[in-house]
Amino acid sequence: MYQASEKRYQQMSYTNCGKSGLKLPAVSFGLWHNFGSNAAYDTMKELCFAAFDLGITHFDLANNYGPVPGSAEENFGRILKRELSLYRDEMIISTKAGYDMWDGPYGSGGSRKYLVASLDQSLKRMGLDYVDIFYHHCMDPDTPLDESMGALVSIVKSGKALYVGISNYDGETMRRATEILEEAHCPFVINQNRYSIFDRSIEENGLKEAAKSLGKGIIAYSPLAQGMLTDRYLNGIPADSRIRTDGRFLNENALTKERMAKIRGLQDVAEKRGQTLSQMALNWVLKDHEVTSVLVGASCPSQLVENATKISRTPFTDEELARIDAISLD
Repeated sequence: MYQASEKRYQQMSYTNCGKSGLKLPAVSFGLWHNFGSNAAYDTMKELCFAAFDLGITHFDLANNYGPVPGSAEENFGRILKRELSLYRDEMIISTKAGYDMWDGPYGSGGSRKYLVASLDQSLKRMGLDYVDIFYHHCMDPDTPLDESMGALVSIVKSGKALYVGISNYDGETMRRATEILEEAHCPFVINQNRYSIFDRSIEENGLKEAAKSLGKGIIAYSPLAQGMLTDRYLNGIPADSRIRTDGRFLNENALTKERMAKIRGLQDVAEKRGQTLSQMALNWVLKDHEVTSVLVGASCPSQLVENATKISRTPFTDEELARIDAISLD
């Protein structure tokens, strides 16, 4: 049986999620990639061990993570049962529902029917009685917001989730969701949205400001822009890279001459800060206290070590921030 490092809480910082009592690590582990049916069990297991040993207590999943949809939850459930069950109360486990999961009219969206059924399936796949956070994964214009939020309320009351969150919402809809959930005394604590030096959408759609004013946390996914904000592609495309092995979310066409020039410019800023590009990119997302945690994935333990160490809310100078904006913004 795996024995966790006794030093795991000495090298990670933890921040309250908005105004709630729930603390999340600065770096959380996302199982969006590399935990599907095409992944090696031993590698997945070592990734989970490496994450927990680094003080990464939060493991983030969704019903459709794979490939095949559901397989990431199944694989994580196997690891949890065989190796990590002793540490369940030291872990934050989250999952989501919203995108296509099964055929027919009840396999996606925001209906009460779908959200409740999906969580039941997720709990079964992971072998859990409850998750710590359950998210509605995306806005659904075909379902009244009252219904989707009402489903989250009943899920908490049933004991199947301790907290709830929303993902890929804009600021205006998030404000309306907050009113519904707070009126029902439902512990809504977090928003999960894409955010990186290359993607400032939560600044443009009002989500970041709404979360700040309402006291809700933000966890940022794709903070490394699917690997572009690393040194991974500075000297070509490696054979074992995401572009070569998957290609669903990042393909070779994204690495244009203009984009590569921006990446190299940001690399220069990072080197002058004494950081790798990925470390600087993660620190940039965490520079404002509105962002509680960044979600990172990994294909090998060494990537987790690089991204979880030297990660702190290291201040940026005004000159550094201006330089990053000048390089990255169109």
